[in-house]
Amino acid sequence: MASLKYSKQRESILNYLSATRSHPTADMVYMQVKEEFPNISLGTVYRNLNLLADIGEIIKIPTPDGGDRFDGRTDPHYHVVCQDCGNVFDLEVDASFDQMIDKAAGEKYDGVISSHNILFYGKCKNCCSNMEEKSLK
Repeated sequence: MASLKYSKQRESILNYLSATRSHPTADMVYMQVKEEFPNISLGTVYRNLNLLADIGEIIKIPTPDGGDRFDGRTDPHYHVVCQDCGNVFDLEVDASFDQMIDKAAGEKYDGVISSHNILFYGKCKNCCSNMEEKSLK
């Protein structure tokens, strides 16, 4: 594989994603990077996000609403999508959980399981609080 040519815009995208835990959409990344590079196009942001995901520098999180989210944190971890507000949150679990899932899947699969990717769905703490406030009124 050919080496990747350096790009200031790509570096800015990567720096932004590495500094946030908000799992932004491509549009959110675009708005942030546009402050530093006013002439950058949305297409350039999309291409760089996909490239960074393809080479493992970031994680692309497909969501049910069709808008991918992006994560600069590439160590193994899970995500929860709030079904009310659509935000994506990190979910920390014990390492034994990973091993248990891979083992259970391996017992049902005629091949070799090397990894997995799971997306959980629910309601975030903020949306749950808002729902309780509305029911009290």
